[in-house]
Amino acid sequence: MAVLDGSIANVALPTIGRELRADPASSVWVVNAYQVMVAMLLLPLSSLGDAIGYRRVYAAGIALFTLGSLACAISTTLLLLVLARVLQGIGGAAIMSIAPALYRTIFPSRLLGVAVGISAFTVASSSAVGPTLGGAILAVAPWPWLFAINVPLGAFDTLFALRALPRGRGSGGRIDVTSALLSAAAVALLVMALDGVARHLALRVTGAMLGTCAVLGFAFVRRQGTLPRPMLPLEIFRIRRFSLAAATSLISFTSQGLAFVALPFLFQGVYGYSAFASGLLFTPWPLAIAVAAPLAGRLADRHPAPVLSTIGLGVFALGLALLALLPAHAVPADVILRAFVCGVGFGFFQAPNNREILGSVPRERSGSASGVLATVRVTGQSLGAAGVAIALGAGTTGALGSASAAALSAPTHAVLGVAAGLAGAAAAVSALRLMGTRGM
Repeated sequence: MAVLDGSIANVALPTIGRELRADPASSVWVVNAYQVMVAMLLLPLSSLGDAIGYRRVYAAGIALFTLGSLACAISTTLLLLVLARVLQGIGGAAIMSIAPALYRTIFPSRLLGVAVGISAFTVASSSAVGPTLGGAILAVAPWPWLFAINVPLGAFDTLFALRALPRGRGSGGRIDVTSALLSAAAVALLVMALDGVARHLALRVTGAMLGTCAVLGFAFVRRQGTLPRPMLPLEIFRIRRFSLAAATSLISFTSQGLAFVALPFLFQGVYGYSAFASGLLFTPWPLAIAVAAPLAGRLADRHPAPVLSTIGLGVFALGLALLALLPAHAVPADVILRAFVCGVGFGFFQAPNNREILGSVPRERSGSASGVLATVRVTGQSLGAAGVAIALGAGTTGALGSASAAALSAPTHAVLGVAAGLAGAAAAVSALRLMGTRGM
């Protein structure tokens, strides 16, 4: 539900705006409110899980998400809907930041790769079905049912989580409120600045947001070094396996973000496919992840994760390069094969790399590692989206929706080429873990 609701509302924005009498720019906050809140709270809530126990934070997150879904379904104005999405975002952040840490408490170390593979399968499947499910619901029911469908599922899930999840008490102590505020504000400003780049806000506005983000981020890092119980223990970044895996993840998700945003422009603006056909062309990518990730997770329990991740990233880079080299009049088979290669490569990278992030830190720091994992994913995807906006803005004149196929072709192919290069760079960073890691 948490993954689906990150994108399921996108298809309904025109309908929501029309029925709530809101302009398109304001309607976008139905999506932004959720995404910004999730990004803000990933690190603070993962730290809270370390302190008071993962079960409590996770179950509370499901309950808040369900309550927020109900509030969305009964909202009668855009303001109420956006506030309800904020509540959903708090719950979604708790779910996404704590889930990986829970895997480590439930599964023995020898099966951690299996757990991460199942997680990657779930996320990829949800990503694949999100837009299609949203469109199907809108075809038979009004937009509030996009959110109302979560209510019975969430109520059951809350009770099930309270019954089934382990009752760990956490490490104790209190979360540092100042650190939480600094972290949340810095991440929110970064996401909003990147969104501002995508919407072509004035340079002074985005510059001010990025500058303030840098100041707050520096203050946050500096404060962590002075606390006996930091919200983000900096010593985990001294663990070579962890820091390299986190860097690999950031670069890889930036590459994926570039491709995910550029491909619809290529399919619809250059090749002339409809929105529905474009979605079908894109589907092999997440479906391939759903197939490859569980297998890669199982292999990661028996073979070095860096080897699998590096091979996967090499295949991912190859798939992106093939997409960048698509001919001017590509047929669907050309696109589907290349997208499938990308998905297989990313699936073989993601599950082993996530296992490495979670398994390389002390068990009591699992929540912090979980928060870092989620944060680098969101940040990478945001960087990728902003990169596409910059490239298309520089390579086209006028509104993107009215840009000609010829004007869109060069920048979209260039973006895919950059994405392939970043995937190759991520493979190189991943390969650094192979030095001195024999038998790991």
